[in-house]
Amino acid sequence: MDNKQLVSEYYAMWNSHDFTKADQLLDKDVRFRGSLDIVANGIDGFKEYANMLHEAFPNLYHAVEILISEGNIATAYVTYSGTHSGRLLNYEATQKRISYAGAAFFRFKDGKIVSINVLGDLNSLYKQISNS
Repeated sequence: MDNKQLVSEYYAMWNSHDFTKADQLLDKDVRFRGSLDIVANGIDGFKEYANMLHEAFPNLYHAVEILISEGNIATAYVTYSGTHSGRLLNYEATQKRISYAGAAFFRFKDGKIVSINVLGDLNSLYKQISNS
């Protein structure tokens, strides 16, 4: 599987909410930094982060708009959407539909993802889930 396919499978995992696939796609020592400024180390840490997000947004969907890969690096421009149905950090569930943009940067080693750094438009997200 080439790196673009790995990234595509990574987002398919998110969209299907089947994080058992992380064992196949991610290096056991993966370093993940999410757009919420939460760092997760290892596959178990990644799964905890992913499950926390899916508790807040059970129907979270990642739409990959642009995917570029060169050598052992790839980047994706993504639109995230879902319904805020659970607590997220200091924000109680609002049942509001959200959509915001982000970019993710991937590194690969031995056919697996070894690091993921995600930047998201948190200003837009927080405006959408605030109760004001």
